[in-house]
Amino acid sequence: MTNETIIEELNTLLRGTYMGIRSFEHYIQKVDDSELKESFQSMQQDTKLNALKIAERIQNLGGVPADDEGVSGSMHSFMHKIMLSNDKRKMIEDALKGMDRYGIHYSEELVKGDLDSESKRIVEDVIDTNRRHAQQLNYFLN
Repeated sequence: MTNETIIEELNTLLRGTYMGIRSFEHYIQKVDDSELKESFQSMQQDTKLNALKIAERIQNLGGVPADDEGVSGSMHSFMHKIMLSNDKRKMIEDALKGMDRYGIHYSEELVKGDLDSESKRIVEDVIDTNRRHAQQLNYFLN
């Protein structure tokens, strides 16, 4: 496993993290419920902190961190914003689906790949944060 491979894996995660930040922005803009809005804002702040940790690790490995979600992520973000429901429940379900699919499962696949122990620890912290966010979102559904 080379630093180049680790950097590419981490940059993939970083681009996905930026997609999450953008998605939270869409939810924050659309939601009327103040308690849910505050939760989305808090989750977005946590996600931004995770992006900083990943970017710092990439730099420490000698790489250049991605600075956005990439072309495909940007297209996904555009479509997400257009198609996002105004219905609070559907919005929460959409956030949970994204969190589960990308924030947890995809990140778990990444941890199985070519990462050194420090990078793996950072990715596991990101996954733990996403699991906590999923629990918070489930609270709003029940």
